[in-house]
Amino acid sequence: MSETSAAGAGTAQPLGMPAADFTSHQLREARAQAVSLAAKNERLVAALGTARERITELGQQLDAVTHPPVTLGLLTGRPRTRGAVGDTDDAADAARPREVAVSLSGRQMLLHVHPGVDDTELQVGRLVAVNDQMLVVATLPEPCTGEAVTLEERLDDARVLVTTGAGGTRILTLSSALRRISEAGEGLKPGDTLAADLRADVATTLIERTSVEQLVVAETPDVSWSDIGGLGPQIEQIRDALELPFTHPELFQTYGLRAPKGLLLYGPPGCGKTLIAKAVATSLAGSPSACGVTGRSAAFLNIKGPELLSKFVGETERQIRAIFDQARKAAAEDRPVVIFFDEMEALFRTRGTGVSSDVETMIVPQVLAEIDGVESLRNVVIIGASNREDMIDPAILRPGRLDVKIRINRPDAAAAEEILARHLTADLPLAPAELAAHGGDHAATAASLRRVVVETLYARNDATAVLEITEAHAAGGTSTRVLHLADLTSGAMLAAIVSRAKTASIKDELAGGAGGLSAARLRLAVETEARQNEEITGATTPEGWARLIGTRTSQILSVRRLGKEST
Repeated sequence: MSETSAAGAGTAQPLGMPAADFTSHQLREARAQAVSLAAKNERLVAALGTARERITELGQQLDAVTHPPVTLGLLTGRPRTRGAVGDTDDAADAARPREVAVSLSGRQMLLHVHPGVDDTELQVGRLVAVNDQMLVVATLPEPCTGEAVTLEERLDDARVLVTTGAGGTRILTLSSALRRISEAGEGLKPGDTLAADLRADVATTLIERTSVEQLVVAETPDVSWSDIGGLGPQIEQIRDALELPFTHPELFQTYGLRAPKGLLLYGPPGCGKTLIAKAVATSLAGSPSACGVTGRSAAFLNIKGPELLSKFVGETERQIRAIFDQARKAAAEDRPVVIFFDEMEALFRTRGTGVSSDVETMIVPQVLAEIDGVESLRNVVIIGASNREDMIDPAILRPGRLDVKIRINRPDAAAAEEILARHLTADLPLAPAELAAHGGDHAATAASLRRVVVETLYARNDATAVLEITEAHAAGGTSTRVLHLADLTSGAMLAAIVSRAKTASIKDELAGGAGGLSAARLRLAVETEARQNEEITGATTPEGWARLIGTRTSQILSVRRLGKEST
């Protein structure tokens, strides 16, 4: 027997014991199983955590679904303060629950306050949340809606007198926010608009409305009658109608006459209607009143008609009332007041002619009521201006309202020279060549230049021909005539011609030339201004051309611009 066999026989495995390699194998399997179980345990822990979070979320959703609703009320009274005057038992007062006055759907109730609500948040006028146990549990900001009321008078720090939309008078409590506003700056003023809860008798918010001061210009004009040229007959009519009753009321009373409430200026655009209205205010301010007072500042309320229109129902009527209220206040100070409605047809269109909505059915009655109310006022004159007088409601134009109606026509050659005398004066820089031609006489040179403008503008030749119109006459038949620049001239156009020549003179002087107004520059200005004048190209229909041209005895069938396609 070999030595190896003898050694193996000497180290034989004991009976009943596992081999060493088998034990190692089992140990490795046990360790792998432990790792697997640890991973499963971690996954189980994560799943349990997710399930716990989901259960919590579902619990919160269930609580939200089953949570009782809260009612919103308006806080009308501050909470009771501990240690107030009259309280003798401090311990009892400290134990007393806080209470506030709350209006719930119009019912005034005294409710307890949850301990978690801070006293500083409990302010009059704020919304509060009330749970099903009638406990105030939260506060919200003041409501921004409510019925609009007009402030009439402050009674004290906490109460105001207001007028409601129905015309009634109420006494309301100011919210805490409004009290802070009233104590700062200008505070609350009579006429301010407030949002209020009339069931709770609390005014909550100041409403910023469009101020009438943004729609009118209360100014003292500096335009006099001498600044207006070419309208002598019209000015005389206006002065007879307005100045005489104002300066000599005793004579009008003796003859049983009353002063006209207002007048209408109508005619083509750019012919001086607005200037006349300003001159009326200046003239009335310089005239002695019935008590002999002169030199009073006039209030000229220039109403911007299109801006007065509002999409909100009743807003335009409110602004019209505010305008007349402002006029009454100025008239009460013994100041002459002119209410000037420019583009009058934009506001007071004939009722029943609206395209999208008949807003004039409400605006016209409102202004009629205000005009009729002006009869008892002193120092108030209403002037309307329009180049579409056919669109104004006839009720406004009837006698007793706008009594005087004056047409402002286009200037003729003599009137045009008067208008130019206001713009082309002898004190302006004149061209040296023009002065030399008149012996250095500035007045003669300026008069000569004015005649050049008039002769150029009012010449009737092919160069000044503008339109060819075909008219139908009432007696039957048609006729065709040619209109020249003279037929479309306005005061605004004459002023623009002189301004254009002045600009050309300035540019020439800056370029090193002699500068000064000259006949050549004025002729060029006439040609340029005439061709660019918006009145000539403004009309697109026969009716529009009729108003532009001033034709009143015939109907325009067609208009053709000379040198252009027929319109």
